Amino acid sequence: MKSILLVEDELVISRVLKAYLQKAGHEVWQANDGIEAVQLFDEKKPDLVLLDVMLPERNGWEILQYIREKSSCPVIIMTALGQTDQKLKGLNQGADDYITKPFVADEVVARVNAVLRRSVILVKDQETRLFGSLKINFQSHHVTLHGLELTFHPRDLSLLLFLAQNPNQTFTREQLIEQVWGIDYGGSDRAVDLAIKRVRKTLENWPVHEGEIKTQRGVGYQFCVYKK
Repeated sequence: MKSILLVEDELVISRVLKAYLQKAGHEVWQANDGIEAVQLFDEKKPDLVLLDVMLPERNGWEILQYIREKSSCPVIIMTALGQTDQKLKGLNQGADDYITKPFVADEVVARVNAVLRRSVILVKDQETRLFGSLKINFQSHHVTLHGLELTFHPRDLSLLLFLAQNPNQTFTREQLIEQVWGIDYGGSDRAVDLAIKRVRKTLENWPVHEGEIKTQRGVGYQFCVYKK
């Protein structure tokens, strides 16, 4: 059983989604506004957040920022705003998926389950590997640089773990989407570029002579290792 924080101010939608999620075996907590959402997030520490954008008190973008400042908990944005720029805004701020209203409850449950599956990578390789001063534990999913633990949101961490499992190999955006986002992903491959950008930002203090995430123009991305 996974725990879901459902943040939605339209009570009819909230009740329907709660019923479907509980039927799928999840524990569900409901928040009707932004303030309650923050309180429940801190108190319950859910496995995933379903987050409406248009909320009283504090909007969804503020809640997403709050979550990302302190947690890698998966977040799925729900909104009637279906424009591409709004979707990119959500992904760029660290959302793991984006659902546009109106939606079918069964689809929401399927996306929740898919994001929860992708937030955990089962690695059968070495438990821990060193890439110079970068240390990655593939079982605990802890990443440290110069001895300090780094924080990633789940999708970015999954991307880094996959690339680091396959050092010095180039992967296309399509291959990365299939491996990290899943074959059911229906968004733009621009999400890969945004995730790579965020991972590079987090790894900005990784010495270049030890390694880097390199862009192979016209092909894709590679986790280059120069010092093991």
